Amino acid sequence: MTRRRPGYQYGPYVDGPDPLAPPFDLRAAMDEIGRDVMEGSSPRTALQELLRRGAENRRGLDELTREIWQRRSRLQRENRLDGTLQEVRELLQRALDAERDSLGRQDSDDARFREMQLDALPSDTGGAVRELGEYDWQSPDAREAYEEIRDLLGREMLDQRFAGMKQAMENATPQDVERIREMLDALNDLLANHAAGQDTTEQFREFMEQHGEHFPEDPQTTEELIDTLAQRAAAAQRMLNSMTAEQRAELMELSQQAFGDPRLAQAMAQLDAQLQGLRPGEDWDGQGRFRGENPMGMGEATRAMEELGQLDALAEQLSQSYPGARLEDIDLESLGRHLGDEARVDARALADLERELQRQGLFERAADGSLQLSPKALRRLGESALREVVDRIGARRGERETHRSGAAGEATGATRPWAFGDTEAWNVPRTLLNAQLRRAGGAGGMGSGRSLDVTDVEIVETEQKTRACVALCVDTSWSMVQDGRWVPMKRTALALHQLISTRFRGDDLKLITFGRHARSVELGELVGLDGAYEQGTNLHHALLLAGQHLRRNPDAQPVVLVVTDGEPTAHLEADGHAAFDYPTSPETLRATIAEVDRLTGLRAAFTFFVLGDDPRLAAFLDGVAKRCGGRVVAPTLDGLGAEVVADYLRTRR
Repeated sequence: MTRRRPGYQYGPYVDGPDPLAPPFDLRAAMDEIGRDVMEGSSPRTALQELLRRGAENRRGLDELTREIWQRRSRLQRENRLDGTLQEVRELLQRALDAERDSLGRQDSDDARFREMQLDALPSDTGGAVRELGEYDWQSPDAREAYEEIRDLLGREMLDQRFAGMKQAMENATPQDVERIREMLDALNDLLANHAAGQDTTEQFREFMEQHGEHFPEDPQTTEELIDTLAQRAAAAQRMLNSMTAEQRAELMELSQQAFGDPRLAQAMAQLDAQLQGLRPGEDWDGQGRFRGENPMGMGEATRAMEELGQLDALAEQLSQSYPGARLEDIDLESLGRHLGDEARVDARALADLERELQRQGLFERAADGSLQLSPKALRRLGESALREVVDRIGARRGERETHRSGAAGEATGATRPWAFGDTEAWNVPRTLLNAQLRRAGGAGGMGSGRSLDVTDVEIVETEQKTRACVALCVDTSWSMVQDGRWVPMKRTALALHQLISTRFRGDDLKLITFGRHARSVELGELVGLDGAYEQGTNLHHALLLAGQHLRRNPDAQPVVLVVTDGEPTAHLEADGHAAFDYPTSPETLRATIAEVDRLTGLRAAFTFFVLGDDPRLAAFLDGVAKRCGGRVVAPTLDGLGAEVVADYLRTRR
């Protein structure tokens, strides 16, 4: 007996997110958000701008909205609503021409009387069709054209409310019309009972069993049935609102002639009234302006109005301008129907991006309830800024990016067993020898293969390097904003902070901003700092704060880095008041130089990074550098971060 091998079937993972899907790469998104935040946007605004612009080669909300409005405009520009009226007029004219031709060949008083009847018909199409309801046609062709008018009107009216009904009622018999009228009566009765608060569950079930073929949407409850019908009825009403008063009156008159039975129009009017009462929130008063050359029938025009409503809803969802808006609100299925599957994929990618940014904890709530970048997000931005700086430093020396890790100490030549938290490089020969000895001694068993155990690992022993105490003083006066130096300054701080926090954890970095006053700031505060119109470059106050930081770390190598684009124009007086003078006053110069001398006494290593081409600033900093034994560097804006980081590394060495 042969045993059948089990079969396997592969398909998409449906129970939640795909566990094998690649993780989201948020680096590019965080770079864009970080750039906007550093330029002065709030984190929430930066996130919204990213979603509006799009990311990862995906269209953003603005582009999708533009395509929605283009489709809406094209729908109105290419079509018009009077297609049914035009077709009825053509059929009526055909019937009258055929009848007059038939009467012209008859030589009788009755024929002349009938010609006078035709000449006396009302000028409007609706009135003429009504008057001809009792007319005894002499021409078979004329009678056929007139009956086609009634049949067309009935099918168009039903097509407005029920999908596919126009084709189903092609060549309808009186029995078919009677069944439709019975369906409308049963539907009106169901809605009336539901509006009265009765339980219509059983009545709905019986109704769907008898007439369910007319509802391809397959509603499961009375409420779902009402939703489906109300949307179509509201679209039909908006279509009427969009027509001229004469067209509207003519169409209402013609609707009484549908299938030659006015009871159908009455049932439809009752249905509309009930639906409007049950769903007053639908748009029953709106209208659209159609000005094209393509005439649409009543059913087609109603679907066009329904599409306009759906496009308007999508445009609102994509705008995200209402309270509590989320990208999950976007109807992806509707978006795909109107703009194609690619648009649906783009919108879903944006929603996934927003959700992933929140899930990975890149934003957090501040005490005042505002959204701000989390420490994790700041680390991501720092990694990006440092990567850019390293690339620039490597390119300057003719090197490419390398992924080799460095150590925070000098190798002593000895090794020691690995302990939790160690980041030093492995000593591979010693590690493999330990594993071999362990297996040979039977600790792991002779059949255990070449597997390693954590107890086998030995690392290269290093000596701790000298700690550094770093004060990075950055100019935040208005000229930094005005001349485009704001973001490069922030990215420089990010890169240096990332380097110290990941590679030189023993070092202590203090970020100090100085405008009219100076103050110590955290990295997140500096990244989100808005540019403000503030006169004054108080380097004296910044050096005072730097000195406090250096004195708190007497065992560390003191490093002072100053980034500025203007000579000192303010100093701090004894009472805490910032005195401002332009041009620089002798008092400001004396106070600033005195603080430089105090830091020089602490053996601080100074580097001044001068931005711009102000000759007065260059001359001043050259003199200060000679006095304190420091350096002056004039980097480009793009190279500022690389120069600061390279100088920090040089100073440590």
